[in-house]
Amino acid sequence: MLDMFSLEGKNAVVIGGAGGIGQAVAQGLAQAGAKVAIASRNEESLKKAVAQIKEETGLDVMYYTVDATDEESMAELAKKANEEMGTVEILVNSQGLNKKFPAEEFPVDIFRQMLDVNVVGMMLACKHFGQYMIKNGYGKIVNVSSVRSKIATKTPGNVGYCSTKGAVDMLTKQFASEFGPHGITVNAFGPTVTMTPMMAPVIEQRGGQAYLDSLAAALPMRKYATPEDVVGTAIFLASHASDFMTGNILYPDGGLTCVG
Repeated sequence: MLDMFSLEGKNAVVIGGAGGIGQAVAQGLAQAGAKVAIASRNEESLKKAVAQIKEETGLDVMYYTVDATDEESMAELAKKANEEMGTVEILVNSQGLNKKFPAEEFPVDIFRQMLDVNVVGMMLACKHFGQYMIKNGYGKIVNVSSVRSKIATKTPGNVGYCSTKGAVDMLTKQFASEFGPHGITVNAFGPTVTMTPMMAPVIEQRGGQAYLDSLAAALPMRKYATPEDVVGTAIFLASHASDFMTGNILYPDGGLTCVG
């Protein structure tokens, strides 16, 4: 039974893998047996993540630089990864941008930037890695969405984030529909607010530990989320255990979506 969750012999690319949720997922995939490469725009962040994963697990991961919003850059990443790693069976899209402004003041250039990173970048990754997966007749695509694709926030600032994550969910479903006949599953998972480096300034701005405590109190599980809380979900969606599941969004969210 446990073999269903093993990723031995699989090659995985995690875009947005240099920190936060993406790095935690990349580390988990490697511990489950996959050969892993992480990719993002910032090479220094990638090198730091590679070193941290090595220190934590003793495992080596590769890295590639990519501009997820640029189609030529994404096509080159898919080509290089499939040539240098071998067939890439697992793609995790963890790239994302979150900037907050009140709805009546939200700058349209920032909104477009968030669409470009959170939606267009994910579409390009699915498209170009999907081309190789179609040739191979197998693939697992795992997109990082959010509880905020399903429920809005009571506090202001999230017109860009909620809108783009809602788009991620439908993008996931449509790719699942079109890629399903080729043996490719496309699923997503939606965490709640997670204590990552990207979120640290927002959390501090909203009250630091007191804000985290309020998040925990609002969840049935009575704890706030860390990146490690999503790793098991990602491994499930990347493994043979989920072979008959596609177009789904799972919520490792401490129960927020059942009460929100």
